[in-house]
Amino acid sequence: MKRIWFFLIGVLILGTCFTSCYYDNMETLYPPALNNTCDTVNVTYSGTIKPFLNTYCLGCHSNANAPFAKNIKLQDYADVVTNADQSLKAINWSPGLLPMPQGASTKMDNCSINQFRIWIKNGKPNN
Repeated sequence: MKRIWFFLIGVLILGTCFTSCYYDNMETLYPPALNNTCDTVNVTYSGTIKPFLNTYCLGCHSNANAPFAKNIKLQDYADVVTNADQSLKAINWSPGLLPMPQGASTKMDNCSINQFRIWIKNGKPNN
């Protein structure tokens, strides 16, 4: 009987060691383009910003899920324009705001953040 207890305790300890820590890396989860270049000239809502939002944001900030995410919607163009400045601060992990994407261990890639910043700087065009 003692052997069974020692065996079960050993399995429990080993199981805990192999499953206790996991760290997400944004660059691994969401790799930049294969050519490793960042296009900051041809930034458009439909070609750059909308895919960015689909990848990083709509899991929580779609119209259906927004009530669970402080009612911040990022699904439609008008909602994105309304929340763009605050969203940029959140993805930059500015003090006083919840870092986005929530639960990530590192900020998202610099290319995506710069493209979002440039789109805002260019007047948030619907193109």
